[in-house]
Amino acid sequence: SVLPEYLRNAASESGAVIDYRDWQVPLGRRFRALKLWMVLRHYGAEGLRAVLREHVSMTRAAETWLAADGRFELLAPPGLNLLCFGLRNRPDEETERLMAAVNATGEAFLTHTKLDGRFAIRLMIGSARTERRHVARVWELLQLHAPEPARISSPD
Repeated sequence: SVLPEYLRNAASESGAVIDYRDWQVPLGRRFRALKLWMVLRHYGAEGLRAVLREHVSMTRAAETWLAADGRFELLAPPGLNLLCFGLRNRPDEETERLMAAVNATGEAFLTHTKLDGRFAIRLMIGSARTERRHVARVWELLQLHAPEPARISSPD
């Protein structure tokens, strides 16, 4: 069993669910090669390139939205289809509550990791059926559940 931070969750750690990821064919070289072969067989090389380009495009759109909202900050450089971010100038517990609130809607599922000791939300676009409207909805949910920017009181 391998348990990186982004796979940790309350249900698994309490024993309330069975982690079937531990009950499958191990991710050895032969099995990964079979999975890659099946993907290439299904999409073809150009079809796979098109899917990846669209995922990168959607990730860049989400990156732009995050950068434009002062409540959020990227905590690592964006990957091809992965953004790691958190609430700017807020304790990790608030970022964790934000992720939990979005996940509780049942409309999206965000995971987390720790980067330099900070709690980071992971937005990863990887499903073949993900469309731009889905990513836009995740952004709406993040905006809806994020706390208002901290107010700086004027010295009187």
